[in-house]
Amino acid sequence: MDTRDFDYDLPPDRIAQTPIEPRDAARLMVLNRADAGIEHCIFRDIGSYLRPGDLLVLNDTRVIPARLFGRKLPTGGRVELLLLRPRAPSIWEVLVKGRGIHVGTRLQLKPAASYQPDAGPLPTDPVGEVIETGEAGERVIAFDRPISSLLANLGTIPLPPYIHKPLRDPERYQTIYARNEGAVAAPTAGLHFTPELMVRLRQQGVSFAYVTLHIGPDTFRPVTEEQVEAHRIHTEWARLPVETAEQINRTRLAGGRVVAVGTTVVRTLETAARRSSLPGEDETCPWQSVAAFEGPTDLFIYPGFRFRAVDALITNFHLPRSTLLMLVSAFAGREFILRAYQEAIQRGYRFYSFGDAMLIL
Repeated sequence: MDTRDFDYDLPPDRIAQTPIEPRDAARLMVLNRADAGIEHCIFRDIGSYLRPGDLLVLNDTRVIPARLFGRKLPTGGRVELLLLRPRAPSIWEVLVKGRGIHVGTRLQLKPAASYQPDAGPLPTDPVGEVIETGEAGERVIAFDRPISSLLANLGTIPLPPYIHKPLRDPERYQTIYARNEGAVAAPTAGLHFTPELMVRLRQQGVSFAYVTLHIGPDTFRPVTEEQVEAHRIHTEWARLPVETAEQINRTRLAGGRVVAVGTTVVRTLETAARRSSLPGEDETCPWQSVAAFEGPTDLFIYPGFRFRAVDALITNFHLPRSTLLMLVSAFAGREFILRAYQEAIQRGYRFYSFGDAMLIL
């Protein structure tokens, strides 16, 4: 399958630079897979397309202040770090922007609020040493102390590279239900929910369940291989709790729909569905759609994939040639998705993280 088949042209002015207020005032494009129909409304009206007994599954990950600043020791050269994932409390995989960052290079972090390029280091500033380099350019840094508890002072919330305007309120890049820290990017499909909307949906008979998938920066990277199948997708940590697995299985058994809020939820649920069908489990629990799990997932979903757990999907509009665009194309059909994207461009929809939403039924 050619990667260029998932390309499209997007005018730069269609990339949303700021979030809309209120959250649920975003536009919503509704795609019906049964008849290839397209409708348009506002996100706050999404209840019109949901039914009593439906279950919305949300990703409760919380973005950490993963963008850090510092300098090389002893030269003082400026560096910028993006934390990816911890290997231990004091050891992190990171991306580094700076020159000459090799194994053995020592870096001293500076608090983001007081960072000045010419300011000297203080003895209290954390120091790390590069102990390993990765194939994709990442580094592994061993710090002189655990840094998770220091991030609120040291770091800032990282925004996607296509957002160029500063964010006045960092909480606007968090969902209202974010609680498990560990992501470096937000599950943006969930940014449209407000407390009032969630209350209305509950009153309508719609239920909510939660999973956690800590999103990494690779979610924004286009696929560079010519063939989709040659792409090596990033691995992310995910957790589907026992209570969420039970909610999903009960919903499917009762004839309700499982609605994934975001592509990260799709990956989590479909990983869990694969685990539920391990040899021997089908005989003991033939009604089970998903099984609880905790650990890494590298599930790559592209056209031809068989969905086992997800009945409907809420998502934003994604970058060309991205694994996320491939996932939604697998769910709704590539030609249907690209036609919908062209209609969204013509109608002035806002794209990407702070943009408008899509509901695929």
